Amino acid sequence: MQLNVKVYSDGAELAAMKQVAEAGLVQGFTTNPSLMKAAGITDYLAFAKEAVATFPDQSISFEVFANQPDQMLQEALVLAKLGKHVAVKVPIIRATGEDNTDVIQRLSQAGVRVNVTAITTLTQVRLAVAALDPAVGGIVSVFAGRVADTGVDPLPLMRQSADLCHTKQNVDLLWASTREVFNIVQADQTGCDIITVPPKILTKLPKFGKDALQVSIDTVKTFDADIAELGFTIPTTPESTQTI
Repeated sequence: MQLNVKVYSDGAELAAMKQVAEAGLVQGFTTNPSLMKAAGITDYLAFAKEAVATFPDQSISFEVFANQPDQMLQEALVLAKLGKHVAVKVPIIRATGEDNTDVIQRLSQAGVRVNVTAITTLTQVRLAVAALDPAVGGIVSVFAGRVADTGVDPLPLMRQSADLCHTKQNVDLLWASTREVFNIVQADQTGCDIITVPPKILTKLPKFGKDALQVSIDTVKTFDADIAELGFTIPTTPESTQTI
């Protein structure tokens, strides 16, 4: 299947990042604090430097940790200097409910490519796009998966977000919080420029285009193999073997 959307790996385990890169499955990478916690990262800058050295020619996003504007600006400048393809992730909003558009705008005007993250509403998309300098460009990350988790169809939001992002030069829309392989198709259909995908889901990409009947057969083969490995049987009696 031919898709226009770029696929980025979403994670913080270098071994997994190398594996998907070597397989030619991705064009870039994203990380976040939660992924780093899950990966057991203890030295943020050491990890970031190693990641940039490993993938010097691919886009990679690192997130600020601070929640105060002045500190966020300082951290963002440190991260931006790690490599020419680094994008700095700044949440559109703080835990207090205040938006970070001033921080985003100041960084963008200073030449930092900002990845505006944690977006879930069209209003936030508008704020992000308005804050980004078209001469520098940036990424608008809409958490479609988290929107879907609330029982709301994210597709209308993603289509409208694409229209807004593409009103400004060099601003890319990113589908974030991917839940399944089909989200890649949906991201492409709704006009997204990028989708971030966890390595576990990336391993399913070779199944694209597979015949549905073959999927059914392979599923049963998996059941049979697991049954054989478990050694399970269902005891029967003469009474239970009567013809139905």
